[in-house]
Amino acid sequence: MYSKFQDHLCSELNKIREEGLYKSERVICSAQGAEITLSDGSKALNFCANNYLGLSDSPRLIEAAKRTMSTRGYGMSSVRFICGTQDVHVELEKAVSHYFHTEDTILYAACFDANGGVFEPLFTSEDAIISDALNHASIIDGVRLCKAVRYRYANADMADLERCLIQAQDQRFRIIVTDGVFSMDGNVAPMDRICELAEKYDALVMVDESHSAGVVGPTGRGVGELFDCYDRIDIRTGTLGKAFGGAVGGFTTGRKEIIEMLRQRSRPYLFSNSLPPMIAGAGLELFKMLEESDERHSVLVENVEYFRDKMLEAGFDIKPTQSAICAVMLYDAPLSQRFAQAMAREGVFVTGFYYPVVPAGQARIRVQISAAHTLHQLDKAIDSFIKVGKELNVI
Repeated sequence: MYSKFQDHLCSELNKIREEGLYKSERVICSAQGAEITLSDGSKALNFCANNYLGLSDSPRLIEAAKRTMSTRGYGMSSVRFICGTQDVHVELEKAVSHYFHTEDTILYAACFDANGGVFEPLFTSEDAIISDALNHASIIDGVRLCKAVRYRYANADMADLERCLIQAQDQRFRIIVTDGVFSMDGNVAPMDRICELAEKYDALVMVDESHSAGVVGPTGRGVGELFDCYDRIDIRTGTLGKAFGGAVGGFTTGRKEIIEMLRQRSRPYLFSNSLPPMIAGAGLELFKMLEESDERHSVLVENVEYFRDKMLEAGFDIKPTQSAICAVMLYDAPLSQRFAQAMAREGVFVTGFYYPVVPAGQARIRVQISAAHTLHQLDKAIDSFIKVGKELNVI
């Protein structure tokens, strides 16, 4: 039997290669950071990590992880409700709630699990989920696992959202679901207008803060802070895997009764191991650091503004951004691949994205800025962009 299945898989893999969609992994032999060491011993500047606050190699987080592991062990060997809940898990949930100004929090192994496990326990075929067209794959998968009626509105298009809300008025409950920052374009969801429509049409609001937490808002507390709508958002999901240290772990935070129901019925929570103690301990230390100082967020904002302004000055087409994601538009898919490869030869890691990850004809280089990047490193990346851009007739 396997020989036939093997032939099928080989055929599909060859198609992926022929279409230029085959993903290869680049091996790093150092800690994650603004500069990384590759398996051949060479060094490169990293402009494609989600390490927005530059905390992936933080000595303070590393020490906190070691300290917790020495007192709480390596793993829990249990789900939370049997014997997998330690004091550090409870304390971390309280820290997340405090940070986002919410009533309660539930931890998951990843935000993919948080998004995958949030809809089915709360909504039935009597209800409606109204989702932004550019929401993350984990939200799409979570919606598919739920029997609620599905509506989709064009990215950040409030007229289209209102159309969906009007159509959904016959359903029992309605929830609007959006990313806080959309990972391909770097644009921020207009949460103030979303919340206004939710109140007008009696809908709940959920936002995935994965790319916005630690990044947007006066102190980096996400779209709730940016639009001063903390108490108008019912559910937030997020991750410890991006700005918040870059390890693993996700969470859902929001109204007390919602979180309580998720503890009873959310399958990824009920049937997955607890977060390792060292992750919980480092997470606690992270939120202490964010409470103590806003310096890293301030540096991130300065770095983003510097990079964006210099790139626009050089003649590149960059989508408007309020986040740490800068989309350098090239439009042509093969060109985006050649551009990323040429940048790698210059010692700068960036990623080219093209259809089907982004719409056809919208290929781009996605650049992700970090607080860890120095001015010299930013200048090196900009100079490399200009050099490659001229070589490939982009500018």
